[in-house]
Amino acid sequence: MTDTNRTPEVEIADAVTGNWVDRFAPVRMRPFLRLSRADRPIGTWLLLLPCWWGLMLAMIHTGRPGFVDLWIALGCAIGAFLMRGAGCTWNDITDRDIDGSVERTANRPIPSEQVGVRAALIWMCMQSFLALLILLTFPPMAVLLGFAAIIPVAIYPFAKRFTWWPQLFLGLAFNWGALLVWTAHTGTLGWPAVVLYVAGIAWTLFYDTIYAHQDAEDDALIGVKSTARLFGDATPKWLRLFMASTVCLLGVAVILSAIDGNMLALVVALGGPWAMGWHLAWQQRGFDPEDGPKLLHLFRSNRDAGLIPLPFFAVALFV
Repeated sequence: MTDTNRTPEVEIADAVTGNWVDRFAPVRMRPFLRLSRADRPIGTWLLLLPCWWGLMLAMIHTGRPGFVDLWIALGCAIGAFLMRGAGCTWNDITDRDIDGSVERTANRPIPSEQVGVRAALIWMCMQSFLALLILLTFPPMAVLLGFAAIIPVAIYPFAKRFTWWPQLFLGLAFNWGALLVWTAHTGTLGWPAVVLYVAGIAWTLFYDTIYAHQDAEDDALIGVKSTARLFGDATPKWLRLFMASTVCLLGVAVILSAIDGNMLALVVALGGPWAMGWHLAWQQRGFDPEDGPKLLHLFRSNRDAGLIPLPFFAVALFV
């Protein structure tokens, strides 16, 4: 990776102010960490949270939380960081010409020539290999699901070229962990995990449509498709649909996961989707397609939205 720092460091448009990469990372590593979006942690959270949902509901379903689940939770956190980084690197390799034409992404490491394509490919493989080492500690069925996740991850960067629904393909990739982690705990893939997976896809359609409105004008100029462009002025109506679908499907996943006869646990767990729905409703009311900083703020707030169900699930596990 000797082709870094060929140009001076430039500011990334949507990086978190004062992030650890800018403050503490070695100068030579900063372009690679920015390529992995390590300076923008929201994506790691959005990849991780469906995993933790799946683990909590799987423990509720079996009634058998154990020490191995601590490793599953930690392994998912490390794996989400690594695979999000690998996926973003792959995305930027495939989008290097497009990113240079969009104001918000023009300063990313590849289009700004801070990192070459060959070095980016090596960096992607390094991250993927480390994530593989973690995956191999999981049960065999979960490992197979992990390998299958490569398919939606590989396709997603190209989706904006052939469909108006690239956010759907992002949802297929970003919520795969719900299937994998449920299987890691229970040993088999069950219907609660499948419903949870679909709930996560609906959530992704919600938050990434908000995010995509930042680039709608540039995307129109260069011919890139998105749900933001497809929905246009009807976006608030679609956001309400995705919000309702997320809450209802998450509730169904909870019901399917619940232990028979423990009505108190079921009621407590159902509080998670209900409370998350209020947060999504707040986002929907604040949506303004002309306010870029507000759009980014709403998008980032989905970390908090996704964390909301977890304490409800945790309490339900022990009542």
